[in-house]
Amino acid sequence: MSTLTKKEEPVYVAVGRRKTASARVRLTRGTGVITINGRELADYCYTDELVGAVKAPFKVLDLEDAFDVTVLVAGGGPNGQAAAISHGIARALQKLDMDNRPALKKAGLLKRDPRERERKKVGQPGARKRFQFSKR
Repeated sequence: MSTLTKKEEPVYVAVGRRKTASARVRLTRGTGVITINGRELADYCYTDELVGAVKAPFKVLDLEDAFDVTVLVAGGGPNGQAAAISHGIARALQKLDMDNRPALKKAGLLKRDPRERERKKVGQPGARKRFQFSKR
C-alpha cells in the first residue's frame, strides 16, 4: 500500500434549469468528453442543434476540448434538457474563473429562462383556446 497521495483535480459543480428540466453538471479538466446520464453527447443529443446548444458555453470561451463534463439531467424534453445543461455548464465555467462571466453574460448563457408552460384551464380545450361559440 502506497503512502503517496494523488493530487485531487478540482471539480466545479453547478445546476442549470429550463422549463421543467434540471441538470446537475460536474466540470473537470480533461479532453472534452461530455457524458449525459451515462451516455455520450452525440448519443443523447440526437440533432446538431441540441449538440450546439450544449456546447455553446465552451464555444463562447474557446474551451471546446479543455474540460470533461458529467451531467445528470431529469425532467422536460430534449430542448429543455439541452438548455438546462448549457445553463449548468455556463454556471460551472463562471465558478472556474470569474473572468469568464462577462463573455457568458453577453451571450445570454447565465440567465435562467423563466418561461414555463401555461396550464390548461377548466372548460376550454387548451391554455388560451376557447371552444367555438355558437349563438344558436
